[in-house]
Amino acid sequence: MKPVKITDTTLRDAHQSLWATRMRTEDMLPILEEIDEAGFFSLEVWGGATFDVCLRFLGEDPWERLREIKRRVHKTPLQMLLRAQSLVGYQHYPDDVVREFVSLSVKNGIDIIRIFDALNDVRNMVVPMEAAKKAGAHVQASVVYTISPVHTIEHYLETATALAELGADSICIKDMAGLLTPFKAYELVSLLKKELGIMIHLHSHYIGGMAVGAYLKAAEAGVDVIDTASVPLAFGASQPPVETVVRAFQDSAYDTGLNLRNLFHIAKYFEALRKSRGFERGITRISDMRVFEHQVPGGMISNLVSQLEEQRALERIHDVLDEIPKVRAELGYPPLVTPTSQIVGTQAVLNVLSGARYKLVPGEVKAYVRGLYGRPPASINPEIQKKIIGDEEPMTVRPADKLEPGMEKAKRDSSGFAHSPEDVINFAIFPQIARKFYEERKQGVLPKKEIQSTANETKLTKEMWPTGLSKEDSKMNLNEIKELIKIIDKTEISELNLESDGVKICIRKGANAAFGVPVIAPARQDVKASVLESVGFQSDVGMEAPLKASETVLRQNTETITAPMVGTFYSAQSPDADHYVEVGQRISVGQPVCIIEAMKLMNEIESDVEGKLIQILVENGQPVEYGQPLFIIEK
Repeated sequence: MKPVKITDTTLRDAHQSLWATRMRTEDMLPILEEIDEAGFFSLEVWGGATFDVCLRFLGEDPWERLREIKRRVHKTPLQMLLRAQSLVGYQHYPDDVVREFVSLSVKNGIDIIRIFDALNDVRNMVVPMEAAKKAGAHVQASVVYTISPVHTIEHYLETATALAELGADSICIKDMAGLLTPFKAYELVSLLKKELGIMIHLHSHYIGGMAVGAYLKAAEAGVDVIDTASVPLAFGASQPPVETVVRAFQDSAYDTGLNLRNLFHIAKYFEALRKSRGFERGITRISDMRVFEHQVPGGMISNLVSQLEEQRALERIHDVLDEIPKVRAELGYPPLVTPTSQIVGTQAVLNVLSGARYKLVPGEVKAYVRGLYGRPPASINPEIQKKIIGDEEPMTVRPADKLEPGMEKAKRDSSGFAHSPEDVINFAIFPQIARKFYEERKQGVLPKKEIQSTANETKLTKEMWPTGLSKEDSKMNLNEIKELIKIIDKTEISELNLESDGVKICIRKGANAAFGVPVIAPARQDVKASVLESVGFQSDVGMEAPLKASETVLRQNTETITAPMVGTFYSAQSPDADHYVEVGQRISVGQPVCIIEAMKLMNEIESDVEGKLIQILVENGQPVEYGQPLFIIEK
C-alpha cells in the first residue's frame, strides 16, 4: 500500500467534457501558479480537442497557450493527450508530421505525453512513442477501455504488454466512458501491476457514477496515479472532483497528501469563472446513466447534444443513443473515443436524421471501413461494408505506411503565412482551418466577426433586430433578410447595407414588392454569388448598384445542391484533376462537390444530379445551415 498521486485535468479534459473546450488561455493564467503549488503529479493542459478549438473557434494559437502555461508552471510536469498517429486531429498523418509535432510539443513545454489509439491497434502507436522517447518526454501509453464481446481482460493484458515492450514509461487505463466497474478496476490494475511491473495510471469519467468507486478499488490494487478535476468542472461527463477523492483517501495508506483548503481555494476561482461564462455544472442525466448501454463517452455526449441542437433536432437524442450501439456493432465494436467516437456518432446521427440508414456516409466512415484508421477489433458487418465501400478490399497494413511524407507540402502550403515551425505543423494537421486562422491573423481580423450596419449612419437598435439574428452572427439566411426588409419598411431608414461573411447586401425601402430581394455584388471577387441567387435572383459580380425587384431573373432548367447538415463548407477536389470544383465544370451523379465539416468530421457531399456547375453560392470556410443552397447545376 502506498499514497496515490493525482493528475489534474481541469485545464484540458474537464472543460472539454463540460464546456465544449471553450476555456480560454486568459481564463487559465491567473490561477496557474496556485495550481502549480498544490502538489499534483501532473497537469493535463494540452492536446485532445484543445488544439483544434483554439484555432477554429477561439482565435488563439495553441502553441502560445502552451508556452504561456509553461512560463507560469515550474514545479508540476505538464501533460498532453495525443491520438497516436492522428495526433490532435481526426485522421492519420504521415510519420514525418508525427515526429515533427511530437518534437515541437516537448520543445514548447510538454513533459508527459499520454498516447492512445482509438482501436488499440499498437501498430499506430509505434512512431509517436518512438518520437516522444527521442524528444525526452515521459511516454505514457494507453489501453482504451470499453465493453464488447471482443474486449476481454486478455485483450487488455496483451495490448498493455505490447506497449510496455515498446518502451512505455507508464501504462494508462483510459476509461473514457466511465464503464469500468470498481471490481473490474481491481482485477485489471492487479493484473497489469503483477505482469508488467511499471507505473499504472487510471483515467475515468464520472458520467455513470462509478469512477470514485473504481478509484478506491484501483488504489487497493496498487494503482499509482488517478485523474480528477476541480469540483466546478467535475461530475457529469467530466472526471470525479479532486476534493471528494482526496477526502476519501485521507487517514489511509493511500493519502494523496493534497491540502483540501488549497484545493477549495482553487475551486473558488473556477466557480467564479464558471458563473461569469454562464456554463452549467456537471450533472448526471438519465441519458448519461444510459452510458452502460450506449457507451458514449463524456466528451462525445456534450458534442452530440451540441450538434443536434445545431441541426435543430435535440429531441432526437434518445433515438441517436439507441442507434449508436447498432452502428458500433456493425462497424466491428470500435471503442468510442476520438476519432472513432465521432465516426460512429456522426453516422448514427445521419442515420436518424436522414431516415435511411447509411444513405449519407461521411468520408471518415468510408476511410474507417477501408482500414485507414487501423484494424477494427472485430469484423465489420459484410452487408454494411458492401453498402459503404462496395467490393473494395480494406487495407491490412499499418495505415501510415500508405501515406506520403507531409512536411514539405505543409511548408509550401503555408508559405506567406507561417512564421515558425509551429505554424507549418498547423497547416500539416488542419490545412483549411490553419489557412483561415492565419489569413485572419495577417489581416488583423478578430475571430468573432460582427455584422456592420452603415445605413445612412443609422444603426438598428436591439429591439429592431430580428429574432434569431445576432449582431455577432457571421451568417444570415433568407428568412432573416426578409425580416430586415419588413423592419426597414416600418422605419425611416431608406437603405440598409450589411456585410455578412464577405457578401454585401443592400436592402432598399419598398424593395420587397414582388418578393424581390435586391442584392449588391459580393465584396470579394472570389465569391461566386450570394445566397439569395439560389432562390432565383441573379446578380453580376462587380455590380455597383443593387438590383430592383423587376430586374431579378429566375433561372430555368437548374437543380440546387443543398447542405444536408449544419457545418463549415470547404470545396472538394475534382477526382480527375488537382483543383477544386469550379464554375463551368461538368458534374456527374455521385461526384464529390464539397466537404462539410461537422461533428469533427469532414463529410464528403456528393452530387445527386448531373449537369454543368454554373454557380457556387458559398465561400470556402463559410458556415452553412441545414438546407442552405450550395451549388446551382444546369441540367
